[in-house]
This record gives sequence, structure tokens and C-alpha cells, in this order.
Amino acid sequence: MQHDEFIIQVSNRAPLSSRDHAELATRATLETLAEPLAGGEPFNASAQLPRGIAEYLRHQYAESGERFSLDEFFGRISQREGVELPDAVHHARVVIEVLSEAISSGEINDICSQLPSGLEPLFEASSQGQIRVNT
Repeated sequence: MQHDEFIIQVSNRAPLSSRDHAELATRATLETLAEPLAGGEPFNASAQLPRGIAEYLRHQYAESGERFSLDEFFGRISQREGVELPDAVHHARVVIEVLSEAISSGEINDICSQLPSGLEPLFEASSQGQIRVNT
């Protein structure tokens, strides 16, 4: 998946008013997702993403192994994105859905195995084989 396709998918599925807003939602979600991961996982996952999108997983706090709740996960996204919490939750769901389509299922499994207790439900397969993102 190319950078533009990723952002267009986020923009269309959310739906968001602009490409810039879709980029911001993507950045806020992936930066937050990278924080609790460790062992090079953000870098492994980013290797399967287009440049630009990949950079959001490789920021200075990536791999910190910090533990936080699902509520805090969404709160951080809300703050980074500068939107109300319900909007941040929806945007994060969409970004994670697109991410799950952009990288291999093995990489998704690796990410899930490192998430703190309580964040695993972000990636849950539905009966159709698609990723269903929960709160």
C-alpha cells in the first residue's frame, strides 16, 4: 500500500474533511501505538509501510515499553490529534483497520503480543476475517 492510498483510505472510512486531517489522525494513532511496543517491533512493522507512514512508528518515544490503559491510549490520540475523545476513538479505529490491511498478519500478531493487557482488543478478527477494532 502506498502513502497516498493509506491516507485516502483513512480519510474515506472516517470520513474526514481533508487529507491533512487524515494524516494527523494516522500520525496520532501510530505514534501512540508505537509507545508500548518493545524489541524493535515498531521498526519491524514500519518496514512494511510506505515512507512517511512508517516514520510515525519510529518516533523518539517508540519502543519505550510504556504501559497504559485503553482509555489512556485513546486520550493520548485525542490530545495529539486535537479532537474530542469520541472522534479520536473513531479515527484510531479506522487507522488501525487500515494498518491491519497494509501489513502482514504475522506483523499484526507480533504487535498484539506486545501490547499491554487491555490494549489487545484493538486488533480482533471478526467472523468475516476482517479486523474489527473494539473499544
